[in-house]
Amino acid sequence: MTTITDVTVHDVRFPTAATGDGSDAINRGDYSATYVELVTDEGPIGAGFTFTNGRGNEITCAAVHALAHHVRGRTVAEIAAEPVAFWRSLTADVQLRWLGPEKGVIHMAAGALVNAVWDLRAKLAGKPMWRYLAELPTDELVASVDFRHISDALTPDEAAAILDKGLVGWDDRLAELEQTGLPSYTTSVGWLGYPDDKVRTLTRAAYDQGWRAMKMKVGGPLDDDLRRARIIRAEIGPDALLMMDANQVWDVDEAITAMTALAEVDPYWIEEPTHADDVLGHARIARAVTDLTDGRCRVATGEVAANRVIFKQLLQAEAVGVMQVDACRVGGVDEVLAELLLAAKFGVPVCPHAGGVGLCEYVQHLAAFDFLRVGTSLDGRMVEYVDHLHEHFVDPVRTRGGRYLLPTAPGYSSTMRPESIARFRFPDGPAWR
Repeated sequence: MTTITDVTVHDVRFPTAATGDGSDAINRGDYSATYVELVTDEGPIGAGFTFTNGRGNEITCAAVHALAHHVRGRTVAEIAAEPVAFWRSLTADVQLRWLGPEKGVIHMAAGALVNAVWDLRAKLAGKPMWRYLAELPTDELVASVDFRHISDALTPDEAAAILDKGLVGWDDRLAELEQTGLPSYTTSVGWLGYPDDKVRTLTRAAYDQGWRAMKMKVGGPLDDDLRRARIIRAEIGPDALLMMDANQVWDVDEAITAMTALAEVDPYWIEEPTHADDVLGHARIARAVTDLTDGRCRVATGEVAANRVIFKQLLQAEAVGVMQVDACRVGGVDEVLAELLLAAKFGVPVCPHAGGVGLCEYVQHLAAFDFLRVGTSLDGRMVEYVDHLHEHFVDPVRTRGGRYLLPTAPGYSSTMRPESIARFRFPDGPAWR
Protein backbone atom coordinates (compact mmCIF):
# COMPACT_ATOMS: atom_id res chain seq x y z
CA MET A 1 0.00 0.00 0.00
CA THR A 2 1.76 3.14 -1.27
CA THR A 3 2.12 5.91 1.32
CA ILE A 4 3.10 9.51 0.63
CA THR A 5 5.95 10.10 3.04
CA ASP A 6 7.04 13.61 2.11
CA VAL A 7 6.18 16.68 0.01
CA THR A 8 8.99 18.57 -1.71
CA VAL A 9 8.40 22.00 -3.26
CA HIS A 10 10.63 23.74 -5.83
CA ASP A 11 10.45 27.37 -6.98
CA VAL A 12 11.38 27.06 -10.67
CA ARG A 13 11.48 30.13 -12.92
CA PHE A 14 12.48 30.67 -16.54
CA PRO A 15 13.67 34.10 -17.80
CA THR A 16 11.14 34.57 -20.63
CA ALA A 17 10.34 38.26 -20.09
CA ALA A 18 13.49 39.46 -21.82
CA THR A 19 12.49 37.94 -25.18
CA GLY A 20 8.81 38.91 -25.05
CA ASP A 21 7.67 35.29 -25.02
CA GLY A 22 4.25 35.15 -23.40
CA SER A 23 3.70 38.90 -23.61
CA ASP A 24 0.17 40.25 -23.90
CA ALA A 25 -1.84 43.36 -23.12
CA ILE A 26 -1.42 42.93 -19.35
CA ASN A 27 1.28 40.36 -18.64
CA ARG A 28 5.00 40.22 -19.28
CA GLY A 29 6.59 37.69 -17.00
CA ASP A 30 9.12 35.00 -16.34
CA TYR A 31 7.22 31.75 -16.85
CA SER A 32 7.45 29.87 -13.57
CA ALA A 33 6.22 26.78 -11.78
CA THR A 34 5.55 25.90 -8.18
CA TYR A 35 6.70 22.32 -8.68
CA VAL A 36 5.65 19.63 -6.21
CA GLU A 37 7.04 16.13 -5.71
CA LEU A 38 5.21 13.55 -3.59
CA VAL A 39 7.78 11.12 -2.23
CA THR A 40 6.49 7.63 -1.47
CA ASP A 41 7.66 4.64 0.52
CA GLU A 42 7.56 2.42 -2.56
CA GLY A 43 9.60 4.53 -4.98
CA PRO A 44 7.29 6.25 -7.49
CA ILE A 45 7.16 10.04 -7.18
CA GLY A 46 4.02 12.00 -7.95
CA ALA A 47 4.76 15.26 -9.78
CA GLY A 48 2.46 18.26 -10.00
CA PHE A 49 2.75 21.98 -10.41
CA THR A 50 0.92 25.22 -10.82
CA PHE A 51 1.96 27.88 -13.29
CA THR A 52 2.79 31.46 -12.26
CA ASN A 53 4.27 34.45 -14.03
CA GLY A 54 7.45 35.00 -12.03
CA ARG A 55 7.43 37.24 -8.96
CA GLY A 56 5.02 35.78 -6.45
CA ASN A 57 5.91 32.18 -7.19
CA GLU A 58 7.38 32.06 -3.70
CA ILE A 59 3.89 32.81 -2.32
CA THR A 60 2.38 29.81 -4.11
CA CYS A 61 5.25 27.67 -2.83
CA ALA A 62 4.47 28.83 0.70
CA ALA A 63 0.80 27.93 0.18
CA VAL A 64 1.76 24.40 -0.87
CA HIS A 65 3.83 24.06 2.31
CA ALA A 66 0.82 25.27 4.32
CA LEU A 67 -1.40 22.58 2.77
CA ALA A 68 1.12 19.74 2.61
CA HIS A 69 0.09 18.20 5.95
CA HIS A 70 -3.20 17.16 4.32
CA VAL A 71 -1.20 14.94 1.93
CA ARG A 72 1.83 13.81 3.89
CA GLY A 73 1.30 10.43 5.55
CA ARG A 74 -1.79 9.53 3.47
CA THR A 75 -1.97 6.35 1.40
CA VAL A 76 -2.92 6.57 -2.25
CA ALA A 77 -5.65 3.98 -1.69
CA GLU A 78 -7.13 6.06 1.14
CA ILE A 79 -7.25 9.16 -1.05
CA ALA A 80 -8.77 7.28 -3.99
CA ALA A 81 -11.46 5.76 -1.75
CA GLU A 82 -12.76 9.17 -0.64
CA PRO A 83 -11.70 11.66 -3.33
CA VAL A 84 -14.13 14.48 -2.48
CA ALA A 85 -13.22 14.35 1.21
CA PHE A 86 -9.55 14.58 0.24
CA TRP A 87 -10.20 17.40 -2.22
CA ARG A 88 -12.13 19.37 0.38
CA SER A 89 -9.37 18.89 2.94
CA LEU A 90 -7.23 21.02 0.63
CA THR A 91 -9.73 23.43 -0.92
CA ALA A 92 -11.87 23.90 2.19
CA ASP A 93 -9.23 23.83 4.94
CA VAL A 94 -11.08 25.34 7.89
CA GLN A 95 -8.59 28.20 8.21
CA LEU A 96 -6.86 28.55 4.84
CA ARG A 97 -10.11 28.64 2.85
CA TRP A 98 -10.57 32.18 4.16
CA LEU A 99 -7.76 33.24 1.83
CA GLY A 100 -9.82 32.22 -1.21
CA PRO A 101 -12.35 30.89 -1.02
CA GLU A 102 -11.51 28.44 -3.79
CA LYS A 103 -9.63 30.97 -5.85
CA GLY A 104 -6.22 32.51 -6.24
CA VAL A 105 -2.97 31.39 -4.68
CA ILE A 106 -4.46 28.97 -2.16
CA HIS A 107 -6.61 27.20 -4.77
CA MET A 108 -3.75 26.98 -7.25
CA ALA A 109 -1.53 25.47 -4.56
CA ALA A 110 -4.24 22.94 -3.75
CA GLY A 111 -4.43 22.10 -7.46
CA ALA A 112 -0.68 21.45 -7.61
CA LEU A 113 -1.01 18.88 -4.83
CA VAL A 114 -4.16 17.32 -6.32
CA ASN A 115 -2.51 17.01 -9.73
CA ALA A 116 0.55 15.39 -8.15
CA VAL A 117 -1.70 12.78 -6.51
CA TRP A 118 -3.38 11.99 -9.85
CA ASP A 119 0.03 11.73 -11.53
CA LEU A 120 1.04 9.25 -8.84
CA ARG A 121 -2.17 7.25 -9.29
CA ALA A 122 -1.64 7.00 -13.05
CA LYS A 123 2.02 6.03 -12.63
CA LEU A 124 1.08 3.29 -10.16
CA ALA A 125 -1.48 2.02 -12.68
CA GLY A 126 1.15 2.09 -15.44
CA LYS A 127 -1.02 4.26 -17.71
CA PRO A 128 -0.85 7.76 -19.21
CA MET A 129 -3.32 10.01 -17.42
CA TRP A 130 -5.75 10.29 -20.34
CA ARG A 131 -6.14 6.52 -20.52
CA TYR A 132 -6.26 6.11 -16.75
CA LEU A 133 -9.13 8.59 -16.50
CA ALA A 134 -10.96 7.34 -19.59
CA GLU A 135 -10.93 3.75 -18.31
CA LEU A 136 -12.22 4.57 -14.82
CA PRO A 137 -15.74 3.30 -14.16
CA THR A 138 -18.47 5.91 -14.27
CA ASP A 139 -19.17 5.65 -10.54
CA GLU A 140 -15.52 6.38 -9.67
CA LEU A 141 -15.44 9.42 -11.93
CA VAL A 142 -18.69 10.79 -10.51
CA ALA A 143 -17.40 10.14 -6.99
CA SER A 144 -14.39 12.37 -7.77
CA VAL A 145 -16.55 15.44 -8.46
CA ASP A 146 -17.59 17.86 -5.72
CA PHE A 147 -21.14 18.82 -6.73
CA ARG A 148 -21.51 21.35 -3.92
CA HIS A 149 -22.47 24.75 -5.40
CA ILE A 150 -23.08 23.33 -8.91
CA SER A 151 -25.90 20.85 -8.33
CA ASP A 152 -28.43 23.39 -9.60
CA ALA A 153 -26.75 23.07 -13.00
CA LEU A 154 -25.41 19.50 -12.95
CA THR A 155 -26.52 16.59 -10.78
CA PRO A 156 -24.58 13.38 -10.10
CA ASP A 157 -27.19 11.45 -12.11
CA GLU A 158 -26.75 13.78 -15.08
CA ALA A 159 -22.97 13.43 -14.85
CA ALA A 160 -23.26 9.65 -14.75
CA ALA A 161 -25.51 9.68 -17.83
CA ILE A 162 -22.96 11.77 -19.75
CA LEU A 163 -20.11 9.44 -18.78
CA ASP A 164 -22.10 6.29 -19.55
CA LYS A 165 -23.00 7.68 -22.95
CA GLY A 166 -19.28 8.28 -23.48
CA LEU A 167 -18.68 4.54 -23.31
CA VAL A 168 -20.56 4.13 -26.60
CA GLY A 169 -18.12 4.35 -29.50
CA TRP A 170 -15.13 4.60 -27.13
CA ASP A 171 -12.99 2.20 -29.19
CA ASP A 172 -13.66 4.07 -32.43
CA ARG A 173 -12.76 7.41 -30.88
CA LEU A 174 -9.59 5.96 -29.40
CA ALA A 175 -8.57 4.61 -32.80
CA GLU A 176 -9.14 8.06 -34.29
CA LEU A 177 -6.93 9.70 -31.65
CA GLU A 178 -4.20 7.13 -32.09
CA GLN A 179 -4.23 7.65 -35.85
CA THR A 180 -4.61 11.43 -36.15
CA GLY A 181 -4.00 12.97 -32.74
CA LEU A 182 -5.77 15.98 -31.23
CA PRO A 183 -6.47 19.11 -33.31
CA SER A 184 -4.71 22.18 -31.97
CA TYR A 185 -3.87 25.80 -32.59
CA THR A 186 -0.69 27.77 -31.98
CA THR A 187 -0.24 31.00 -30.05
CA SER A 188 3.49 31.23 -30.67
CA VAL A 189 3.09 33.55 -33.68
CA GLY A 190 1.41 36.56 -32.12
CA TRP A 191 2.72 37.65 -28.73
CA LEU A 192 2.07 41.35 -28.23
CA GLY A 193 5.74 42.14 -27.68
CA TYR A 194 6.82 40.75 -31.06
CA PRO A 195 7.62 43.19 -33.91
CA ASP A 196 5.70 42.90 -37.18
CA ASP A 197 8.50 41.17 -39.07
CA LYS A 198 8.75 38.47 -36.41
CA VAL A 199 4.98 37.96 -36.45
CA ARG A 200 5.05 37.57 -40.24
CA THR A 201 8.00 35.16 -40.18
CA LEU A 202 6.56 33.02 -37.38
CA THR A 203 3.13 32.90 -38.99
CA ARG A 204 4.57 31.79 -42.32
CA ALA A 205 6.66 29.11 -40.62
CA ALA A 206 3.70 27.83 -38.57
CA TYR A 207 1.54 27.60 -41.68
CA ASP A 208 4.27 25.66 -43.48
CA GLN A 209 4.41 23.26 -40.50
CA GLY A 210 0.73 22.45 -40.87
CA TRP A 211 -1.00 24.82 -38.44
CA ARG A 212 -4.35 26.01 -39.75
CA ALA A 213 -5.50 27.78 -36.59
CA MET A 214 -3.48 30.57 -34.96
CA LYS A 215 -4.02 33.01 -32.15
CA MET A 216 -2.74 36.54 -31.68
CA LYS A 217 -2.74 38.89 -28.73
CA VAL A 218 -4.77 42.10 -28.94
CA GLY A 219 -5.46 44.91 -26.51
CA GLY A 220 -2.77 47.38 -27.51
CA PRO A 221 -3.56 50.45 -29.63
CA LEU A 222 -6.42 49.38 -31.90
CA ASP A 223 -4.61 50.45 -35.09
CA ASP A 224 -1.67 48.22 -34.08
CA ASP A 225 -3.95 45.29 -33.35
CA LEU A 226 -5.64 45.61 -36.73
CA ARG A 227 -2.35 45.97 -38.58
CA ARG A 228 -0.92 42.83 -36.97
CA ALA A 229 -4.17 40.94 -37.59
CA ARG A 230 -4.05 41.86 -41.27
CA ILE A 231 -0.47 40.55 -41.47
CA ILE A 232 -1.47 37.18 -40.03
CA ARG A 233 -4.63 36.91 -42.13
CA ALA A 234 -2.64 37.69 -45.29
CA GLU A 235 -0.20 34.89 -44.47
CA ILE A 236 -2.76 32.21 -43.57
CA GLY A 237 -5.42 33.01 -46.17
CA PRO A 238 -9.19 33.17 -45.76
CA ASP A 239 -9.81 29.55 -44.79
CA ALA A 240 -7.52 29.15 -41.76
CA LEU A 241 -8.78 30.20 -38.32
CA LEU A 242 -7.54 33.36 -36.62
CA MET A 243 -8.31 33.75 -32.92
CA MET A 244 -7.74 36.82 -30.74
CA ASP A 245 -6.96 37.16 -27.04
CA ALA A 246 -7.38 40.44 -25.15
CA ASN A 247 -6.32 39.06 -21.74
CA GLN A 248 -9.08 41.01 -19.92
CA VAL A 249 -7.74 44.47 -20.80
CA TRP A 250 -10.97 46.00 -22.15
CA ASP A 251 -14.08 47.33 -20.48
CA VAL A 252 -17.31 45.88 -21.89
CA ASP A 253 -18.13 48.80 -24.21
CA GLU A 254 -14.47 49.06 -25.21
CA ALA A 255 -14.46 45.38 -26.17
CA ILE A 256 -17.50 45.81 -28.38
CA THR A 257 -15.95 48.87 -30.06
CA ALA A 258 -12.66 47.02 -30.67
CA MET A 259 -14.39 43.97 -32.10
CA THR A 260 -16.42 46.18 -34.43
CA ALA A 261 -13.12 47.11 -36.09
CA LEU A 262 -11.38 43.73 -35.76
CA ALA A 263 -14.33 41.90 -37.31
CA GLU A 264 -12.78 42.91 -40.64
CA VAL A 265 -10.27 40.02 -40.42
CA ASP A 266 -12.94 37.40 -39.60
CA PRO A 267 -11.85 36.27 -36.10
CA TYR A 268 -13.02 32.85 -34.96
CA TRP A 269 -13.15 33.94 -31.32
CA ILE A 270 -12.29 36.78 -28.99
CA GLU A 271 -10.77 35.46 -25.80
CA GLU A 272 -11.02 37.13 -22.39
CA PRO A 273 -12.46 40.37 -23.78
CA THR A 274 -13.08 41.75 -20.27
CA HIS A 275 -12.53 40.96 -16.59
CA ALA A 276 -12.59 37.23 -15.91
CA ASP A 277 -15.25 37.52 -13.18
CA ASP A 278 -17.64 39.67 -15.22
CA VAL A 279 -20.12 37.00 -16.25
CA LEU A 280 -22.81 39.44 -17.40
CA GLY A 281 -20.25 41.55 -19.26
CA HIS A 282 -19.11 38.50 -21.19
CA ALA A 283 -22.74 37.72 -21.99
CA ARG A 284 -23.28 41.19 -23.43
CA ILE A 285 -20.10 40.99 -25.49
CA ALA A 286 -21.11 37.54 -26.74
CA ARG A 287 -24.42 38.90 -28.02
CA ALA A 288 -22.65 41.84 -29.66
CA VAL A 289 -20.00 39.82 -31.52
CA THR A 290 -22.65 37.36 -32.68
CA ASP A 291 -24.55 40.26 -34.25
CA LEU A 292 -21.38 41.87 -35.65
CA THR A 293 -20.21 38.71 -37.44
CA ASP A 294 -23.48 36.90 -38.19
CA GLY A 295 -22.48 34.26 -35.68
CA ARG A 296 -19.01 33.54 -37.07
CA CYS A 297 -17.19 34.91 -33.99
CA ARG A 298 -17.75 33.76 -30.42
CA VAL A 299 -16.49 34.61 -26.94
CA ALA A 300 -13.94 32.26 -25.38
CA THR A 301 -12.87 32.44 -21.76
CA GLY A 302 -11.76 30.39 -18.76
CA GLU A 303 -7.99 30.80 -18.58
CA VAL A 304 -8.27 32.51 -15.20
CA ALA A 305 -11.78 31.39 -14.25
CA ALA A 306 -11.08 30.45 -10.67
CA ASN A 307 -13.39 27.50 -10.13
CA ARG A 308 -16.34 25.41 -11.28
CA VAL A 309 -18.83 27.98 -9.95
CA ILE A 310 -17.65 30.71 -12.34
CA PHE A 311 -17.87 28.25 -15.24
CA LYS A 312 -21.38 27.28 -14.14
CA GLN A 313 -22.46 30.92 -14.29
CA LEU A 314 -20.79 31.58 -17.66
CA LEU A 315 -22.68 28.64 -19.11
CA GLN A 316 -26.00 29.52 -17.48
CA ALA A 317 -25.75 33.11 -18.76
CA GLU A 318 -24.85 31.99 -22.31
CA ALA A 319 -21.76 34.15 -21.93
CA VAL A 320 -19.26 31.73 -23.44
CA GLY A 321 -19.15 29.94 -26.79
CA VAL A 322 -15.80 28.23 -26.16
CA MET A 323 -14.79 27.11 -22.67
CA GLN A 324 -11.08 27.29 -21.88
CA VAL A 325 -10.31 25.22 -18.83
CA ASP A 326 -6.89 25.84 -17.30
CA ALA A 327 -5.34 22.80 -15.62
CA CYS A 328 -3.46 24.92 -13.06
CA ARG A 329 -5.87 27.74 -12.22
CA VAL A 330 -8.54 25.46 -10.76
CA GLY A 331 -8.28 22.80 -8.05
CA GLY A 332 -6.71 20.03 -10.08
CA VAL A 333 -8.15 17.09 -11.98
CA ASP A 334 -11.23 16.69 -9.75
CA GLU A 335 -12.46 20.20 -10.52
CA VAL A 336 -11.60 19.89 -14.20
CA LEU A 337 -13.86 16.82 -14.31
CA ALA A 338 -16.72 18.97 -13.00
CA GLU A 339 -16.05 21.64 -15.61
CA LEU A 340 -15.86 19.21 -18.54
CA LEU A 341 -19.15 17.69 -17.45
CA LEU A 342 -20.77 21.13 -17.13
CA ALA A 343 -19.63 22.02 -20.64
CA ALA A 344 -21.08 18.79 -22.01
CA LYS A 345 -24.38 19.41 -20.22
CA PHE A 346 -24.66 22.88 -21.83
CA GLY A 347 -23.32 21.81 -25.24
CA VAL A 348 -20.28 24.12 -25.26
CA PRO A 349 -16.95 22.87 -26.70
CA VAL A 350 -13.86 22.87 -24.48
CA CYS A 351 -10.59 24.18 -25.93
CA PRO A 352 -8.15 24.02 -23.00
CA HIS A 353 -5.85 26.92 -22.26
CA ALA A 354 -2.18 25.98 -22.48
CA GLY A 355 1.28 27.46 -22.86
CA GLY A 356 3.30 28.70 -19.91
CA VAL A 357 5.30 26.02 -18.14
CA GLY A 358 3.90 22.54 -18.64
CA LEU A 359 0.30 23.48 -19.40
CA CYS A 360 0.50 21.82 -22.82
CA GLU A 361 1.80 18.68 -21.11
CA TYR A 362 -1.19 18.69 -18.74
CA VAL A 363 -4.06 19.58 -21.05
CA GLN A 364 -3.33 17.07 -23.80
CA HIS A 365 -4.48 14.41 -21.32
CA LEU A 366 -7.61 16.35 -20.38
CA ALA A 367 -8.59 16.95 -24.01
CA ALA A 368 -8.13 13.29 -24.90
CA PHE A 369 -10.23 12.22 -21.91
CA ASP A 370 -12.91 14.76 -22.84
CA PHE A 371 -13.16 13.33 -26.35
CA LEU A 372 -13.22 9.73 -25.16
CA ARG A 373 -15.69 9.95 -22.27
CA VAL A 374 -17.39 13.37 -22.01
CA GLY A 375 -17.70 15.64 -25.06
CA THR A 376 -17.24 12.72 -27.52
CA SER A 377 -16.67 15.10 -30.45
CA LEU A 378 -13.76 16.99 -31.98
CA ASP A 379 -16.06 19.49 -33.68
CA GLY A 380 -14.95 22.94 -32.56
CA ARG A 381 -12.36 21.44 -30.22
CA MET A 382 -8.72 22.50 -30.34
CA VAL A 383 -5.92 22.33 -27.79
CA GLU A 384 -3.72 25.40 -27.47
CA TYR A 385 -0.05 24.88 -28.32
CA VAL A 386 2.85 27.16 -27.45
CA ASP A 387 6.37 26.18 -28.44
CA HIS A 388 8.13 27.09 -25.19
CA LEU A 389 9.92 25.15 -22.44
CA HIS A 390 8.86 21.61 -23.36
CA GLU A 391 12.48 20.47 -23.23
CA HIS A 392 12.39 20.72 -19.44
CA PHE A 393 9.96 17.80 -19.08
CA VAL A 394 10.76 14.11 -19.08
CA ASP A 395 7.72 13.37 -21.27
CA PRO A 396 7.24 16.51 -23.41
CA VAL A 397 4.37 17.05 -25.82
CA ARG A 398 4.74 15.84 -29.38
CA THR A 399 3.01 17.39 -32.37
CA ARG A 400 2.75 16.58 -36.06
CA GLY A 401 1.04 18.63 -38.73
CA GLY A 402 -0.61 20.94 -36.23
CA ARG A 403 -1.96 18.13 -34.03
CA TYR A 404 -0.99 16.73 -30.63
CA LEU A 405 0.11 13.10 -30.58
CA LEU A 406 -1.15 11.01 -27.68
CA PRO A 407 1.32 10.63 -24.81
CA THR A 408 2.23 7.05 -23.97
CA ALA A 409 4.33 7.24 -20.78
CA PRO A 410 2.59 6.53 -17.45
CA GLY A 411 1.47 9.61 -15.51
CA TYR A 412 0.38 13.16 -16.23
CA SER A 413 3.49 14.20 -18.27
CA SER A 414 4.26 16.53 -15.37
CA THR A 415 7.71 15.32 -14.30
CA MET A 416 10.42 17.93 -14.80
CA ARG A 417 14.00 17.04 -15.56
CA PRO A 418 16.21 17.23 -12.45
CA GLU A 419 18.84 19.24 -14.33
CA SER A 420 16.20 21.84 -15.29
CA ILE A 421 15.05 22.15 -11.69
CA ALA A 422 18.66 22.61 -10.56
CA ARG A 423 19.50 25.21 -13.22
CA PHE A 424 16.35 27.33 -12.96
CA ARG A 425 15.61 27.01 -9.24
CA PHE A 426 15.03 30.50 -7.83
CA PRO A 427 16.98 32.34 -6.53
CA ASP A 428 20.09 30.15 -6.29
CA GLY A 429 20.05 28.26 -9.60
CA PRO A 430 22.82 29.12 -12.10
CA ALA A 431 20.31 30.80 -14.46
CA TRP A 432 19.52 33.37 -11.76
CA ARG A 433 22.96 34.11 -10.32
